[in-house]
Amino acid sequence: MIKVAFITRSTIYTVPGGDTIQAVQTARHLSQMGITAEIRLANESILYHKYDLLHFFNLTRPADILYHSQKAGKPYVVSTILCNYGEYDKYHRKGAGRLLRYLSTDTIEYLKSIARYLLGRDSLASLSYTWLGQRKSIKSILSRAAMILPNSESEYRRVIQSYQRKVNHLVIPNGADQNMFQYDPSIKKDEKLVICAARIEGIKNQLNLIRALNNTSYRLLLIGSPAPNHLAYYHECRSIAASNITFIDQVPQYELVKYYREAKVHILPSWFETTGLSSIEAALMGCNIVTSDKGDVREYFADDAFYCEPSSPQSILNAVEQASMAPYNANLRHRILKKYTWTKAASQTLKAYKSVL
Repeated sequence: MIKVAFITRSTIYTVPGGDTIQAVQTARHLSQMGITAEIRLANESILYHKYDLLHFFNLTRPADILYHSQKAGKPYVVSTILCNYGEYDKYHRKGAGRLLRYLSTDTIEYLKSIARYLLGRDSLASLSYTWLGQRKSIKSILSRAAMILPNSESEYRRVIQSYQRKVNHLVIPNGADQNMFQYDPSIKKDEKLVICAARIEGIKNQLNLIRALNNTSYRLLLIGSPAPNHLAYYHECRSIAASNITFIDQVPQYELVKYYREAKVHILPSWFETTGLSSIEAALMGCNIVTSDKGDVREYFADDAFYCEPSSPQSILNAVEQASMAPYNANLRHRILKKYTWTKAASQTLKAYKSVL
């Protein structure tokens, strides 16, 4: 039986995000296939000899991967989850953050990693990261990885273009739990109810979403807690929100079901998404999807979503209006059930492990 250590960022439970769901669900579904997949935090002491293979998450946090991959001497794979904060950092940050527009994406990520460490918000596993820097660290990781597991071919192309490293890959689709998120066509949708299930932070672009829907006939539910480093952004969102905007703290996935069931539209007008897990979940439950096309989302949603320009509140409003009036797109649901479930993701992941071992 294969034994795998999933090594994740140390804040995966305290500051949950899409990578939390991806790691937890993949581990759960692998265990149902008879694989031992244990989630370990990067700041834990890990008994490497217990495992056949290490599986890392988040190439944009290379310090954790550097430390454990060098120390363990075991083959490893990486779920890259290569999110590009570059456009948001360069053009939409405020105050001192505006200085970031003069720096490369890798330099910005390096500074953020060091800042998290200095502020006590995260541990820094690898001291060598401090002198290697972001870019050289990532190149070192890619050159030693047995395989990388991007969520789309589009993401794989971005990894190769960014770091000029050829590396074996297998696309592992992001997914949804088809047993939890079940569409009931007998329940009538509220055409004026729009939801956005996402952590509240600059890259998710809730501020322009609020500007778009303020004082309109739509009710907007923003479901998610503020990211710890984005509290000023969160307070700005609250300060400009009209009475038709409601903030709901992050809820467990199973509680999202009731919101997806009622809403006609789910929106993620992000500056960047590798996939947008909540978009997949909402589409399974009969919501029409509005998203920006920044990132890799077109590979998942093709022409079965409504696209908006994240910098334009008018574009966001137009897309919401179209999505709220359009009939539900069953094509997207069928494609998700066929290609984008955690069962499918786990079976592809197992295929990667067998190839590596």
